[in-house]
Parts: sequence; C-alpha cells; structure tokens
Amino acid sequence: MPFTMGPNNYGKSGIRLVRVGRDTPRHVLRDLTVHTALSGDLDATHYTGDNTGVLPTDTQKNTVYAFARDGIGPVEAFAERLARHFVDATPAITGARVQIEEHAWTRIGDHSFTRGEGGELRTTEVAYDGTAVRTASGVRDLLLLNTTDSEFNGFLADEYTTLPETDDRILATAVTATWAYATAPDYDLAFSAARGALLAAFADTYSLSLQQTLHAVGERILKAVPEVAEVRLTMPNRHHYLFDLGRFGLDNPGTVFQAGDLPYGLIEGTVRREEA
Repeated sequence: MPFTMGPNNYGKSGIRLVRVGRDTPRHVLRDLTVHTALSGDLDATHYTGDNTGVLPTDTQKNTVYAFARDGIGPVEAFAERLARHFVDATPAITGARVQIEEHAWTRIGDHSFTRGEGGELRTTEVAYDGTAVRTASGVRDLLLLNTTDSEFNGFLADEYTTLPETDDRILATAVTATWAYATAPDYDLAFSAARGALLAAFADTYSLSLQQTLHAVGERILKAVPEVAEVRLTMPNRHHYLFDLGRFGLDNPGTVFQAGDLPYGLIEGTVRREEA
C-alpha cells in the first residue's frame, strides 16, 4: 500500500452538559462543554471501513452524561475519569484526551444564577495513554484592564514605524493561560491560587511592555502553585487609542479613548521553572 495513516484521532466535540446539584435547597449549578478525542488501533476503519474497534462518538457523548449522574467534582478529576474509562474499557483505544471548559454562573439566590454573554472560562485538558495521566488547566478569555501604570517606549523604529512612544497608556487584554501540572494537586485549590496569582501580577506589575507583564504573570503562578511545571500564556493587546478631540477645539487629558478591534498585537509565551 503506497499510503499509510499518520497520527489520527476521533471524538465528540461540543458536548453541552448542565448538572444541578439538589442535595440541599441551595442548588449547585455546573455548566460544562466537553470534548473527547480517542486514538489507537484504528487502521481498519480508515483502510477498509471495518468499524469493529470504533466506539461511536454518540456513545462518547452519552458516557459524559452518564458519568455526570454521580457528580462532577473538579473538572480535572471528571476529565480523568472519562479518559481512563475510554482507554480501559475500549480494546482498540490506547489514548484518550478530554478537554473541558466550565462556564461560570454568578449566584443571585438559592436556585437563581446570572451569566453575561461570553466571558471567562475555566479550562482543563487531560490525556491518558493507559499508563500516565497528563493534566493541564487554566482560563480562557479572562478580560483584564489597567487604566495606567503601563508604558511602551524605546522600541525599534524603522522607515515604516508610525506608532508614537507613550509613558502612560491603557493596558487591556483577554488572557488565555494554561498551566501544566507536574504532580496532581488539590485541583480546586490550585486553580484558585493560580487564578489569584494571575490577577495579582497583572494588577501590581508596572508594565513596560505586555511581554514583561506576561512573564510576571507566569512567574507569579509558578511561585503560587509548586505543582505547576510551566505556564503557557496568550495575551492579545486590546488597544485603546487616545481620541483626538483637538479638531473640535477640545483637549483630551487622557480621559477619552477609542477601543480598537482589528488588527491587534498578540503576545504569547511560556514561563518554565529552571531545571536543577
């Protein structure tokens, strides 16, 4: 056969799961989006259409709902339960990856909640190969903004540079952060500590560049959660431009800004612990 399959996987994406805990009159609401991906000895289905080893994606979806019946707990633990099940119970499957995004609802009563459109997500990805479990968690679309304590000066300028230097600007971003665990912690406590460290670093770092802020955030998370091996960060620069009111005979003492859309600067990086 002149052609062979390379790495491949299949699964169910976008499984929307809502679970209501009714053990007490004060209900607990969990709102997840789950994605599964399975890999293994799947050559037959690709080469000949023999589906003997294929666990249908619809079955994967149903498994997610069935497992939620007995509770979810930390999203990392729920993802690991699913990943282990898919590998250990399916002969042809040797690897499973489960990704979960948790949508945050704000409580306004014993059984009442509110949530704005979009907003921050708690995330996790768990991979299991029959022996080892790899877990990475984080946040996505965490909107942050400092109205001052941010500069951008001294950058390289060439014949195409038009951006003026500034010693006072709005710094805004929508953070995606993923921290990879070297060892398993108490996941809920670790998430709370990592998120708190992220917020604190953004708030109290006098920023000379978004790159500097990225490093400060990653470093603070590593210090706060010793089980974390590295932190991967994506921080788009949500530009805010001082609007020119001079054409209307008005000054603008740093109070009126135009929020930019496209294009935008995109800063990405990984902060790791130094090897001993």
